[in-house]
This record gives sequence, structure tokens and C-alpha cells, in this order.
Amino acid sequence: MILVTSATGNIGRCLVRELQESGHAVRATTRDPGGAEFPDGVEVVAGDLEDPDSLRDAFAGVSGFFLLGSPGDVPAILHRAAEAGVRRVVLVSSLLAETHPGSFIGSGALAGEKAVRDSGLEWTVLRPWEFTSNAFWWIPSITEHGSVYSHENPEGSQVVDPADIAAVAASALTELGHEQRIHSLTGPEKLTVAQRVAVLAEELGRPVDFVELSTEQARERMLEYMPAGIVEDMLATEGGDPGLSDTVRRITGRPARSFRQWAREHIAAFG
Repeated sequence: MILVTSATGNIGRCLVRELQESGHAVRATTRDPGGAEFPDGVEVVAGDLEDPDSLRDAFAGVSGFFLLGSPGDVPAILHRAAEAGVRRVVLVSSLLAETHPGSFIGSGALAGEKAVRDSGLEWTVLRPWEFTSNAFWWIPSITEHGSVYSHENPEGSQVVDPADIAAVAASALTELGHEQRIHSLTGPEKLTVAQRVAVLAEELGRPVDFVELSTEQARERMLEYMPAGIVEDMLATEGGDPGLSDTVRRITGRPARSFRQWAREHIAAFG
């Protein structure tokens, strides 16, 4: 049995489906099991990462589990897992742990990584770059104004599809050879915000304008829906280019998915 925590998130949903379709027994945790929908055959249980004791039942009979980020008391979560006989954990960290270790996200990611290394479990750390699904943040301004208002990084970003992160996580949870390994993950190309907006406009079949904001203008907008530490990281971590990783192709046997592929699959959400 493999446990997927954060199972209703962008990565978690893909991972549940990936594991279930490949024939593995899957248990998914969510704070509200009654309000969650998963494929037939997936066991759904209540669990809250902010309350490690709530995961005792979820860990029963589990061989490995998926953990997104560094939620709550990570050492306590890992201790509960070890007590239950869980052998393996796959942690989604952040590539900022490598490129900007002193940043808010980077330092938090390193703390989570240390916890899994110290847990006594077999561990694999995934360090993805920016997610393609961050484009969901633009939905209100696209549907209401036909525009995206954003700070621009002229260097572009190697955005990675959560489905690719899930595919690598599935391999790390079910195959040998990933123990005590760190895998860096990027998409197959570097795209500026303006280029991503142009792709969305093409897939929508209607104009979507890109309006570049100053750093201060972007900060004010982003603080309306993001924690301050994350906002500062997003505005201050340009540079430190991680390059393009071939991890997805190397582990899954297929190339990393492009932003256009992601956009085409999710374009209905943009109205």
C-alpha cells in the first residue's frame, strides 16, 4: 500500500491516478474525505498534516508515502510513519534549496530535506522548479479583464508540469534505485511570463494581454493572495539559473511535458 498525502493537490491527484492505473494499491489522505473524488479502487481516509497523530490510521500497512513540501511538524510526521513500519518517503522539496538556499522557500525546503534524511527511512527528494500550474493564479484577471498582470523575468523560467513531478514520484515510490537520492526537475524549455500568456491566448482562441508590472506593483498584487515570504522569493530569486534537467526523461522514459501540453489539458479552467 502506498500513501499519498496532499492527495487533492495538483501533484497529489496526478500521483494517485498514476499509481492506481499502474496497478498499485493506493491510499489517499485528505482533511475532508467526503468531499474528495478519486478513481475507483483508491482508499480515501481522513488525515491532517498539521496534526501528525491524525495520520496513525493512514500509515497502517503502508510501505511508502508521498509528502509535499514541509507542512507542520515534519519530524513528527516521519516519526509516526516509522512507528507504523513505513519504509520509504518521497518528499517534494524545491530547487530553490540548491539555487537560493538562504531564501524563505529555499531554507524551508532544506529543513524538510534534513528531516527526511534524519528519519531513518529510505528517502528520495524531488526538487522541482516553478510549476506550470502557477498559471492558475492568472484565472481571475484573464476571465475578468482579458489580461495577465505580472512581474517579468526576462530570462524566462523552466516551468515543470505537476504531472511530471507525479510520474517521477511514482517511480521513486515503486522502483529500486532512488534511495537516498535527490532529483532535480524542470520543464523542457524556458518561457517568460509573456510567452506563457501567449500560449494561453492561442489555446483559448482569443486575445489575452500581458501587462508587465514593476516589482512594487507586483508585490502589492501578490500579497493579496500569497504569504509575504513566498512573494519576496518570487520577486527576488531571479538568476541562479538551474538549467534544463533531463530527470523526467531519464526516469520515466518520456520527455518532460511542455507548457502548451499543460495549457491544452487545463484550458477549460481559464474560461
